[in-house]
Amino acid sequence: METYMCPITPERVVAIDAYFRACNYLSAGQLYLYKNPLLRAPLEPEHIKRRLFGHWGTSPGLNLIYAHLNRLIQDTGARVLFICGPGHGAPSIRANLYLEGTLGSIDSSLGLDSAGLENFFRGFCWPRDAPSHVSASTPGAIHEGGELGYSLAHAFGAVFDNPDLIAVCVVGDGEAETGPLAASWHSNRFINPRRDGAVLPLLHLNGFKISSPTVFGRMDNSKIIQFFSGCGYIPRIVEGDTEDLMHGALWKALDWAYHVIRQIQSETHAESPKDWPIIILKSPKGWTGPKFIDGEKCENSFRSHHVPMLDVASNNEHLNILRSWLLSYRPEELFDENGTPVDRVLSILPSTELRMGFSPYANGGKILKALNLPNSKNYAVNLSAPGSINLEATKSLSAFLRDAIKANRDNFRIFCPDELNSNRLNHIFEVTGRVYLGEIFDGDEALSAEGRVLEILSEHLCQGWLEGYLLTGRHGIFPCYEAFALIVDSMLNQHGKWLKSSGEVFWRAPIASLNYLLTSYVWRQDHNGYTHQAPGFIESVVQKKASLSRIYLPPDENCLLQVVEHCLKSKHCINLIISGKQPMPQWLTFEQARAHCESGISIWEWASNDTQTPEVIMACAGDTPTLETLAAVSLIRDKIPGLKLRVVNLVNLFTLLPNDEHPQGVSNSKFEKIFGRDVPVIFAFHGHPRVIHGLIYRRFNPQRFTVRGYIEEGGTTTPFDMVVCNLISRFHLAIEVAHAVSKYHHNVSDLITECQLKLKQHLAHISIYGEDLPEVRGWRWNSYIE
Repeated sequence: METYMCPITPERVVAIDAYFRACNYLSAGQLYLYKNPLLRAPLEPEHIKRRLFGHWGTSPGLNLIYAHLNRLIQDTGARVLFICGPGHGAPSIRANLYLEGTLGSIDSSLGLDSAGLENFFRGFCWPRDAPSHVSASTPGAIHEGGELGYSLAHAFGAVFDNPDLIAVCVVGDGEAETGPLAASWHSNRFINPRRDGAVLPLLHLNGFKISSPTVFGRMDNSKIIQFFSGCGYIPRIVEGDTEDLMHGALWKALDWAYHVIRQIQSETHAESPKDWPIIILKSPKGWTGPKFIDGEKCENSFRSHHVPMLDVASNNEHLNILRSWLLSYRPEELFDENGTPVDRVLSILPSTELRMGFSPYANGGKILKALNLPNSKNYAVNLSAPGSINLEATKSLSAFLRDAIKANRDNFRIFCPDELNSNRLNHIFEVTGRVYLGEIFDGDEALSAEGRVLEILSEHLCQGWLEGYLLTGRHGIFPCYEAFALIVDSMLNQHGKWLKSSGEVFWRAPIASLNYLLTSYVWRQDHNGYTHQAPGFIESVVQKKASLSRIYLPPDENCLLQVVEHCLKSKHCINLIISGKQPMPQWLTFEQARAHCESGISIWEWASNDTQTPEVIMACAGDTPTLETLAAVSLIRDKIPGLKLRVVNLVNLFTLLPNDEHPQGVSNSKFEKIFGRDVPVIFAFHGHPRVIHGLIYRRFNPQRFTVRGYIEEGGTTTPFDMVVCNLISRFHLAIEVAHAVSKYHHNVSDLITECQLKLKQHLAHISIYGEDLPEVRGWRWNSYIE
């Protein structure tokens, strides 16, 4: 297909080349220049920055791409979101943003004149200023460049439900070696041209990473074409090392790619997967820079990756090389006497509203539309008494999410690694399906080209797609098995840093929160076993900035409904929700659950026998710990009827922190009202015990807290055996209480003896029958309730 939308003219090629040279000059200048930004005076050591940081090698290729995209936008009026995958491409991206006036629009000190240019150079890698990778302070960006691998997934997430958008994602050949990026090539199979935008991947192969060749960089062209053809792309290679060759070839390639995209989008049938265009740009690493330094190859080698010369101020030969390098771009032709770019340089810029740095999609909070959510009360569980019924908590949530999807057909999606049915969220499939473009066979279920559920067996892609979706102004939720959420721990870290940084940028608006729903958790792995027992994602979220992180452990279905409703309405947070999917006792009415969730931590008076002067406090966080705690309460009341006991439940983990440390923390006075000052506390927790100890260390007398939780024991076994293996069963908790009050109650030995006997019986029963004791399986909370 050789359809070009606009004929190549010499005048415009000259303008593009001038812009390209200007960007290369600005990119190199950021690395080195402190003063004398246009070399109007002879270059001297005092003009050089004392601290030289940054990366050069990828900048020329990025500048070439950005220049030609400007031309394409001029000719087509396309709305383009530019996503920079190469990790240290900031010198290039900032150079382009400076020329298009985006940086100056948010910082008046960066005007298009000599003073602005000097400030622009000085700010790069300057303390508390611009880093060497794209960041939240970079206009037009939705992507942190600090950690490689996520750019393409973000690009696809950005175009879901954005039919007018083309996301051009430049993938560096070093980044292409990462696992998440390798999986991301399959994202094209989830694009529905009738309702989604398009992604144009542009694989930039300059052959090298920090100190060695790259896999794609050394791959034969025919093998590259075979690889991407097999992935469902139409590849086109642009290759060369001269400006004349590259300008013409890239112009044609972009027009071709744009034509293919528009042709696909114009077709009326979207049920079959399409082969989308991809451009492979092969240019020398460090192109247009010094070819040799100290007799060693620089251009087209790994040596051009970083700052090519670090001793310019003290090495006269290197200073001369830098002078010749910068002057090779002929800056006197590119900037006038005032330091303003000449008309020829600026002539290829699109109209202001179409410039990539001004893209509204890159500031998603500005275009965020609130969700139209159903009333969670309509899905509530009706209780006659605490523990009177057993239900799967995620079942009612499934109906709530079903109706949320029905009411938000263009800005809410579910991102899940093939686990919706497994997690009891299958009501969702009553109104939508899984996105699938292709032939549907007999026996397939819930597949649809119009589906709102994105399922792929890659946690990296689910997270990356969701991040791109959120960053461009939409909403979503990520249900996942608890153990495998840790796969995206590093992505969580990067997104948290983006949220923290963007919250400090005055012109960025808050986006919808990143919502995790973790099920199939540590305490219920009847068949999966030890590999699926990993509650450590809690620690991942605990480490995030207090202004962003939220962790919820709803004990039952009514609490889960209200927690999810709250999280979907929230902005600029990372919400972690952990809930079981198996039948469990239901404890609170809807109104009780509302009050409990609003407080985050409550004394459960109906489960306590002395809420004023307790002798021992039993605390719990998580549905299984809550069940074991209340079962222990029944045992204790039966054997030590005079014991004054208080039950405390946490739905919001961060209430344990002081309120000066976390916005959801509670004051010391409220903490002591709930936990007392000297009362022993037996705490049953969903995750690792160290989490609780780390949260309460600043509270008065934290040594009185005995915490039981997951201690890396277990395997393929029954639910009750899991709590036994980890010493958090009702019998272990009751024994802890007995020891804690033995100084005041001398009749604790019967309780300890009975609990130890029950544990022995359990071990014998499970070894013979492979199941829990009948009285454990059939236990229900039905005693001591008024």
